[in-house]
Amino acid sequence: VVLDEAYVDFAPDNALRLVNRHPNLLILRTFSKSYAAAGVRVGFGFGHPEIIGRLRNIQNVFNMNVIGQAVGKSILAHRHAYEENHRHIKHERQRVTLALLQLGFSVTPSHANFLLARVPAGQEGSCWQAALKEQAILIASFPDVDLKNCIRVSIGTTEQMDKFLAAAKRVCMSFKKNRGVHKH
Repeated sequence: VVLDEAYVDFAPDNALRLVNRHPNLLILRTFSKSYAAAGVRVGFGFGHPEIIGRLRNIQNVFNMNVIGQAVGKSILAHRHAYEENHRHIKHERQRVTLALLQLGFSVTPSHANFLLARVPAGQEGSCWQAALKEQAILIASFPDVDLKNCIRVSIGTTEQMDKFLAAAKRVCMSFKKNRGVHKH
């Protein structure tokens, strides 16, 4: 059993306590999500000694490059700075959630560095994406799946989130004025 804890630094709990009780459990983590190190592909795992021993027998001798090693060491040496950033993201995530709710969105509970929000009724995420892009705000939408009326908002700095919320308010007013139709 593999448990992906890529976003664990933003969550209130983790599964480490289960490792020694379940010899078939492998917990995987990465520096990609919460340490802004996606490009270097540095990750690690926790498991029962039996499963770790079996993995060591088949591991690649060159499983991490020098750049990845340097980034990993730097992250571990400056973990306190990242922990402060994690607290900031949790705070901003909550603040942005409340603001979006006031604008008529529904927001899926999140323990990550992003939000999945359903846009107000009668609107589509792709229209929100286009309208926000015109204001230099980049978000993701999902036009080809069942989430076409949702947007994904990454949590950034307080200043970035203030700009996003101000733009979202303007878009919301524009959509109300134009009855949900985005004018290009």
